This record gives sequence, C-alpha cells and structure tokens, in this order.
Amino acid sequence: MSRHDFQVARDEFLSFRLGDEEYAIDILKVQEIRALEAVTRIANAPRYLKGVINLRGSIVPIVDLRAKLGMPDSSQAGAVVIILNLAERVMGVVVDAVSDVVALAREDVRPAPEFGSVVDATFIRGLAPIGERMLILVDITRLMTSGELAVVERAAA
Repeated sequence: MSRHDFQVARDEFLSFRLGDEEYAIDILKVQEIRALEAVTRIANAPRYLKGVINLRGSIVPIVDLRAKLGMPDSSQAGAVVIILNLAERVMGVVVDAVSDVVALAREDVRPAPEFGSVVDATFIRGLAPIGERMLILVDITRLMTSGELAVVERAAA
C-alpha cells in the first residue's frame, strides 16, 4: 500500500488579512465575496456594525471585523466583504483583503495559547503555521453569534 491510499481528512479555510495578521474561517460558512459598497448606517448601532446592504432583496448586516476585534481603523481602501451564512442568518464581515483557500489537516492546527483574562480567545480555534505564514483560525460562528446576532436581528428588522 502506498501512502496515497490513505486520504487525510482536510478542512478548507478562507484566509484573509486584517492589518499585518492573517486569519482564516471555515469555507463552508462563506456564501460569497464582494467588493465593499456603500452601506446604510443604523442609528445607535455599535461601532462594529457598519450598517446594512440590500443583497438581492435581503437586508444583510455588515460587521467591521477590525472594530469587532478591537483593532484600529484603517482607510479600508481595497477592503472586501465576506458574505457569511451563520446559524440560518446571512451577514457580511469587512476585511482588508482575501488571500486564498487553504486545506488543513487536523494535525496542522495547533491549539491557541492561553492568554488569561487579557485577551478573549474563545473564538480562536487554533493556529496553523504554513511556511512563513501563521494563520489564526477563527470560529466565526462563535465570534458573530454571541450578543451580536441579537443586535443584528434588531438592526435588520
């Protein structure tokens, strides 16, 4: 038997950049990738909720992932929106750039380090070193469905 007789289970992730960091999310959560377009602001919405867009007749909330993660604002020139399908809800997240699709075996993923109470790492699935790159694997459902879905549901209603 050759080593090719065994298929290693691999999960695919969409990698993207926020500043100098590279993140990745489960490709199965991604519906589409779009250029950042004008959004309609929602009054009294949290800073991370940029607003909503009309996507083929559906009102889709757009979350600024930089703001959500407490990162400084950028000019957002060239920013893109990843449209996600999470827990029966469509929403978009703004990122600096989309990199590529990466297939990772489970053994390629290292556990996230313990940060204590300084950093909320509950949404980090792990870290994946790939050559010179270090991908931060994000549990996007956990990140976006804590208190955010309630805010998003009210905003989109």
